[in-house]
Amino acid sequence: MSRYSSPVILLSALGPLDGRYAEAVRPLAELFSEQGLIRQRLKVELAWLRALCAEEAFEPAPPLSAGEAAFLNNLEGDLGPAAAERVKELEQQTRHDVKAIELYLAERLREHGSLVGRIPMLHFACTSWDINSSAYGIMLSRARTDILAPVLEALIGQLQCMAREHAGLPMLARTHGQPASPTTLGKELAVFVHRLKRQLAVFGKVPAMAKCSGATGNYNAHYAACPDVDWPDFSRRFLSGLGLEQSPVTTQIEPYDWVAEYCDALARINRILIDFSRDAWSYISMGYFRQKAVRGETGSSTMPHKVNPINLENAEGNLGVSNALLRHFSEKLTVSRLQRDLSDSTVLRNLGVALGHALMAWTELQKGVDKISPDKQRMAADLDAAWETLAEAVQTVMRAHGFEDAYDQLKDFSRNQIITRDTLHSFLMEVELPDAARKALLALTPATYTGIAEKLAE
Repeated sequence: MSRYSSPVILLSALGPLDGRYAEAVRPLAELFSEQGLIRQRLKVELAWLRALCAEEAFEPAPPLSAGEAAFLNNLEGDLGPAAAERVKELEQQTRHDVKAIELYLAERLREHGSLVGRIPMLHFACTSWDINSSAYGIMLSRARTDILAPVLEALIGQLQCMAREHAGLPMLARTHGQPASPTTLGKELAVFVHRLKRQLAVFGKVPAMAKCSGATGNYNAHYAACPDVDWPDFSRRFLSGLGLEQSPVTTQIEPYDWVAEYCDALARINRILIDFSRDAWSYISMGYFRQKAVRGETGSSTMPHKVNPINLENAEGNLGVSNALLRHFSEKLTVSRLQRDLSDSTVLRNLGVALGHALMAWTELQKGVDKISPDKQRMAADLDAAWETLAEAVQTVMRAHGFEDAYDQLKDFSRNQIITRDTLHSFLMEVELPDAARKALLALTPATYTGIAEKLAE
């Protein structure tokens, strides 16, 4: 199936991630949709109930029997669309999304006679954010590990293979858009590979954190009901079992600093990829990259010859949308009025949107990179027309041999002049350099003046 989803079903979608691009981001939709959030909240509530029943010091909830445990396991495996729909019906009555989770589970526990007595333990001593912070922590962690990282690693792999293949392919560099000391295509790509690998490692190390400490973070209700339990340690062990790190001192909410770190790290990756998209687009514009024509694709509605870099442009646009949201998350979520205000809730529901635009961009870049290949003849022609770039080498060698005015001599010689191999060699023959130095400079060409670029790329 193409990246574009079924026109019959999704033409009425408000946003492109639920319409035009729905198939491409489906894995994230399963995590971050309303149904996905409900499913994860239900799982956290069930995990809390199991943990309470397994805690020896918690007398109100004896250990689960084998039959009870099996029922809960089956229940957890049955948290599909029907469960989400029932939770939403209950939410219409309660006007509270997490309370609806508790009521749904109470309904289901009544299906098993001995579990009726466990209903008071549902959501025991919890505030809504004890459940939400765990749910969002798991969702963001799974999105990173299972969806985002593999796609980014594949893209980095593409760029790395291309960098190695063209490690020694000479190319005219440009600083400020002007011809500059030559480089190699492989080395320029290797820069992006290194940057992306480093930021992916930073992104991967951001700890997924949560809290489970009650209404204002002090375990008030926990100790009022059961003072013999070491509740901070119990909370730590519970969260660790979910793959989360405990945020030990909080208000009603986990303070979202780690979410900001997560968003900032992801935004840096996106900015690097914007940089790459623009550079690759420019290389296509200059003729350094050629694009594979895809049979049936139309580049322009009026110019039949065109093959547009649509994947790179699509990626750049999606990366920008993603970063606008990620920046808002980072700035907004870390600020809350006193213990909490509810403005965080509606913002958090858009986490999947930011990740979806990033995922869409990354997959578009994979396609775009797969379509491009270097035009070696065009690169060679540009290098052969840029002998002025050797002025740097000449003036530096002259400095090494004591010429105090080397820079000024080369500036006067090269600026606003058409420099060719012959004019440069004529200049070199007039300069009083040792024969070995002059011979080395005479042998130099723009295509061979690439320093150790090839080694760096490899």
